[in-house]
Amino acid sequence: MEDELELMRERILKRLDASRQTTDGELEKMIEEELVIKSHESAMSLARREYCEKELFNSMRKLDVVQELIEDETVTEILINGSRNIFYEREGELYRFDRAFASERKLADLIQQIVGKSNRMVNEASPIVDARLEDGSRVNVVLAPVSIDGSAVSIRKFPSKPLTMKSLIERKTLSEEVAGYLGLLTKSGYNIFISGSTGSGKTTFLNALSEFIPEDERVITIEDSAELQIKGVKNLVRLETRDGRTGEAAAIAVRDLIRTALRMRPDRIVVGECRGEEALDMLQAMNTGHDGSLSTGHANSGRDMINRLETMVLMGIELPIGAIRGQIASGIDILVHLGRLRDGSRKVMEVLELEGVETGEIVTRSLFQFVEECERGRAVLGRWIKCETLLHRDKLIAAGFLKELEKYEL
Repeated sequence: MEDELELMRERILKRLDASRQTTDGELEKMIEEELVIKSHESAMSLARREYCEKELFNSMRKLDVVQELIEDETVTEILINGSRNIFYEREGELYRFDRAFASERKLADLIQQIVGKSNRMVNEASPIVDARLEDGSRVNVVLAPVSIDGSAVSIRKFPSKPLTMKSLIERKTLSEEVAGYLGLLTKSGYNIFISGSTGSGKTTFLNALSEFIPEDERVITIEDSAELQIKGVKNLVRLETRDGRTGEAAAIAVRDLIRTALRMRPDRIVVGECRGEEALDMLQAMNTGHDGSLSTGHANSGRDMINRLETMVLMGIELPIGAIRGQIASGIDILVHLGRLRDGSRKVMEVLELEGVETGEIVTRSLFQFVEECERGRAVLGRWIKCETLLHRDKLIAAGFLKELEKYEL
């Protein structure tokens, strides 16, 4: 069957007009004509014909054998380890897929199709690339022979509809009290940084938190690969980096985009993720009147995120550690740390307020913490406890929300 499909695919490819883009409708018609010819050569059942139509179209326009996993909304991650080994994640558990690519060449074709649509390039000279699918799903590619057992593709899927804060409460990612508290701080213009390990749901949480941004504000998002799905903001500008490997185009880094965003009259700047020296530019933006700015970063705890931010700043400039800590403490108001528990669930583990710098160290206070209570089957159960009250209330007062805060402080 696979050999027959490949022969039909080759014949269809030869019929394509290289001088223009063939539409999906035209391709479907060519596939139908090819299957009519095949039906005359040998009997073909209706079920087999429908299967062939879908396989041929997916291999030429979509994501070949993994299109089935892309369309499955319960699948959250797809991991391709060479052409023969495909795995997927569902509800926090990894499973092996029972299908494979026909050849390494088919996998290579898929990779070029993905990165090409993202205006990126990957080859032997530059074998590692980040890209995205049309639905915003995140893609990382490492080509062979850097990936020893065949090219590796990791696809982090995002839901077709972004998860709302209400959805996260229903999934017990956080409580209604924590959500309401963070919503109030977002509306009031507190600078919030979201930390967490890989797969903890930072981007999803950032999307949900953006629901509380007033719709009349001008927001500029900055990302390596555009993934954020901010809704409800009319005056929205989305910026994306460029790696400089596409033709003769110059590279455009996150730092460049933050600097130019400051000249675009933003009310808030949202940096999808801080990974390196751009942390300094982000902190400076937060310290120069762009209240309510948001960002995320990888870390194993809130305190670890603060230490990592210090290191990131030092990657770009030599500054006294005291000056860096001062920038962090005055720039970031609230740090929300997310975690992924052993049952696969994602939780807001802690909400910290950065008080300031005392005796050379950044002082924090814990506003909320998630406390585990028991296990029921695989599920880890617990609750969020209110720890301390908010110290810095100037932005709440300026926004007129101080009275609303009081119901959380009782």
